[in-house]
Order: sequence, then C-alpha cells, then structure tokens
Amino acid sequence: MHESDSRCTYWDPSECTGTPFCPPRCPRFIDGEETPLLVRRYEDREFDAVVRMYEDLDPANRTMGLPPANRDRLEQWLTRLTENGWNLVAVDDDRVVGHVGVVPATTEDPQFVIFVHDDYQNRGVGSELIKHLIASAADRGHDALQLDVAKENRRAISVYRNVDFEVTERKATGLSMELSLDAAIVEAVQRPPAER
Repeated sequence: MHESDSRCTYWDPSECTGTPFCPPRCPRFIDGEETPLLVRRYEDREFDAVVRMYEDLDPANRTMGLPPANRDRLEQWLTRLTENGWNLVAVDDDRVVGHVGVVPATTEDPQFVIFVHDDYQNRGVGSELIKHLIASAADRGHDALQLDVAKENRRAISVYRNVDFEVTERKATGLSMELSLDAAIVEAVQRPPAER
C-alpha cells in the first residue's frame, strides 16, 4: 500500500488472525459490492464530513425527526453526540459513509443512533457498524445498548433482531429495543476475521 493510499486494497480477511494491538473489532471490511471500507473512531476533524453525509441523506431515510434537516440544528445535534458520547464512522477513502453515535458515554446502558449514506445502503455497512458498536461498547464496559426505532422501519428492526436486540417497550411511534452485552454476540463480533 502506498503511503498516500487511505485504504488497503491487498488485505485478505481470511488470513487475518489479529494481534494484541487490534481494536475490539478489525476496522477493515469488504462491503457487499466488494469495496474495502474502514470503521473506526470518529475524530473531531471529520465533523464537516459527517455533516455532509447527513445533508446528502434522502429525506425518506430520516426517522423519528433524526437527523435534523436544518443545517444549524444538524450541527448542534452532532455536537451534542460528539461531546457527550462516543462515535464511530465508516469511511470509503476519506468519505464518511456511515455514522453511529452513542450517548451518554458515562452510562452503563447508553442509547445510540446509526445512519448510512444512501449510496452505501444494502451493502452491509449498517450491519458492520452495529458489530463495531457492540464490540466497542463491551470493550468500554457498558452493560447494554438501547435504541428507539420507528415501527415502520422494518429493515432496521430486522437488522437489530439479527444481532439479538429485544423489544423492551412498544410505543405509538415505535419500539424501544435493548441488547445485553453479556450475550454471545459480543464474543462473536470480537473474533478476528479469519475466525468468522
């Protein structure tokens, strides 16, 4: 890989057994269109890139009033997420194509939001972000993860159920769901690529 390249094009996940220096889940993955992407911790310098991703989001993919459609409110919302929680991004080269925000960072069972750019949906990016979320939350000592999801967002509900989230409350607007981080899924998502 050249130093100027931001993504690794030669990596073979079938041979990766990890090292003691690896994060809780390997940051590299190949999406459903064979594009190598990275999932990693959000850095403050990426604020504008995350805002751009959200501004590009089709209004039909906004849910429960999120992300805010107005640029000022979007920046305020993102600032609260980054100041009061921890965040992960999925990147294709230098382009942010997915984001998960977890708040508050200090609670045992934080809530999260997750969004994927329209061009990268149905390619496994959201599922990979959730696996990173689970691995990172367990590594940080959280006991559970919680979220609210609109009841008409069947695709998202299916993804959450596939990784063992359970419905904890049914509301008029949607569902509250929770995943205990004592679950076997935590061990599964932290395995190196060669063991998956």
